Amino acid sequence: MTLIRKPGCHLCDDAQAVVEKVCADLGVRWEQKDITEDPRLHDQYWEQIPVVLIDGEQHTFWRVDEGRLRRALTD
Repeated sequence: MTLIRKPGCHLCDDAQAVVEKVCADLGVRWEQKDITEDPRLHDQYWEQIPVVLIDGEQHTFWRVDEGRLRRALTD
């Protein structure tokens, strides 16, 4: 699972808190990527961050719903 974010983004901080909690509970590995360090990600997602990808596919953006993320990672 991947969280795409940028520094100084309060929605990104909120999303990261949900991702950290759910992934810790489920034992799922995750990574974060910063759109300010990757021009391709910036071009693709700059209007939607934070973005959560599961298996490379966009799961959600802006607000991360804990229940929905948990269900997606356990299905």
